[in-house]
Parts: sequence; structure tokens; C-alpha cells
Amino acid sequence: MSYDIYFLSRDEGQSWDDVLEAAEAAAEDSGPIPAELLEAWQRIVPQARSLLGDVDITEYEQESRDLSHSDTGIDLSVFGDEVSITVPYWHNGEGAARVLAKLFALCALVEKETGLTAYDPQVEMPLAETSPHQAISIMSSVTTDLRNRYGS
Repeated sequence: MSYDIYFLSRDEGQSWDDVLEAAEAAAEDSGPIPAELLEAWQRIVPQARSLLGDVDITEYEQESRDLSHSDTGIDLSVFGDEVSITVPYWHNGEGAARVLAKLFALCALVEKETGLTAYDPQVEMPLAETSPHQAISIMSSVTTDLRNRYGS
């Protein structure tokens, strides 16, 4: 289980439900990463390293790119024309605040370089409209619940 962020393209007047539905349908026909996303990836990686520190990069031909930060669990993925960031529910309290501050910063960087909008499905709105306190509360409560159910 993870806190997920999707990067989406939304036309003027298009509802987020329609955007998500279109993205889901497009995912079934995913092909190589478009050239503009590959170019954005090349700009994102050094900036992500500056933000996060040591990261692992995995590249598979023209189909996928992945950037992982083991200390936080943050994972940025590009698969075809899909871009997403996930963070496992490992963090609560002040730890969640620190990790989510990095997540928000990484999302801003990805938005700037790709022109896509970061969408937070946990609260069903763009990340820019999501309160950091709301995200911290969700991360902390789910992490605590999982630890109570399954142990640390």
C-alpha cells in the first residue's frame, strides 16, 4: 500500500473523473515513452538527486524509467506516457511530515518539467489544492493502522 500521486493532462472544463477514466483507458495501450517525457526525465533526474540525495535509477529501453529513494521509499515512475510517484505507508507524525515535504517538492519539480498536473487520488484533487496537513494526517493514520493490524 502506498500514498500515490498521478501526473495527468487535463483540458479546460474537463472533470477529474473524465481525466482519470481516460488515463485508465490509455494505460491499457501503453507504448514507448514519448520523446518529450524522455527529455523531461533527463532534466528531472539531476534535480531529484539534489532534492533526495542518493537515488537508484532503472531504465528499460524506451518503455520505462524509475527513480527510487531507499531512505524514504519515494518512487518516481514513467511507464509509456504514465507518470506517477508512490510512497509506502512507512511514515507517521514528524517522519511523515519530512517525507511528504520531499514528495511535494518532487511533485512540483515533475510538474514544472513535464507540464502535467500532480493529482492526489487519496483526497481526489490536484496536489496543489491538497493541504500538507491533510496529506500528513492520511499518511500517519494509514501507517498507524497498518502497524496495529500487522505489526511494525
